[in-house]
Amino acid sequence: MPTNRQIVKDTITTATVTNGLLKPEQSRRFLQQTFDATPLQGLIRHELRTSTTGEIDKIGIASRILRKKTENADDGYRAKPNYGAVEYACTPVRLPWEITEETLRQNIEGQSHEETIANLMTRQVGIDTEDLYLNGDVATADTDPDYAFLSINDGWIKQIKNGGHIFDALAKNAGAMTLDTFYGALKAIPNKYNNGRLRWLMSPARAQEWELYLMNKVIDAGGAVPDNVYTSPARIPTVEVPNMPDDCILLTDPKNLIAVNSYNMVIRKTTEGKEAVMQDKRFYVVHFDFDAIIEELDATAAITGLA
Repeated sequence: MPTNRQIVKDTITTATVTNGLLKPEQSRRFLQQTFDATPLQGLIRHELRTSTTGEIDKIGIASRILRKKTENADDGYRAKPNYGAVEYACTPVRLPWEITEETLRQNIEGQSHEETIANLMTRQVGIDTEDLYLNGDVATADTDPDYAFLSINDGWIKQIKNGGHIFDALAKNAGAMTLDTFYGALKAIPNKYNNGRLRWLMSPARAQEWELYLMNKVIDAGGAVPDNVYTSPARIPTVEVPNMPDDCILLTDPKNLIAVNSYNMVIRKTTEGKEAVMQDKRFYVVHFDFDAIIEELDATAAITGLA
């Protein structure tokens, strides 16, 4: 089986012949390399679809559906599954880059330097898409220097703030992070979702602030804090996500977060044309699309307003 690195190299090498359109299995392999770029992307749910717009089906079953059995009697009761769907609409994006022929000639790696750069770009695709999955906001103000990036799509944080459960640490505890903060957010989620699959998603800096808070408690009280409280507040494991903002913590099952891509992925390369010849460069571009959706908003909570 070809490695991720070989897939990227081969698709770039043959792009001028195939117009860069990746076959479905190549798209899967390329996307898998981007998924491997960050810890969170290995935990969330990924959907690869043929269409850029559509629905992700979901199915559920109500609780307390058992009934007492009466012999030789049919009361007409029937339990039924609950069907639903979450709409998605993938937004097209691209990543262009270039390499001078002089760089390839003088680099110690030689021609393999092209492969090194391709893999670095692929990894950055994964990091940037996770950033958008979380922080994207179409309504980002034009004055924001990252407007062109963040306004590509609405991310999970905005979706949860608009439709999930919110624990406002600023209003309830002057922005402080205490055990009550975590338990307050957990209490906001219905018990049926508190099933052992929930995870705290927070930035590494926020996780370190939590550790410092507990250590100060130990120093002040002269006691000891169990190790699992550092990494599992309210007995729920923590996932450190570098792309998370420091003033927010998310609580959900990572599989409740869905990243949707379509098969319409293109990787193109050219060393021809007037610009390439005159500037002695190789030009590359990756075209793909994505959407970040949530299966059950009711199964999410956000701690906001953290100092």
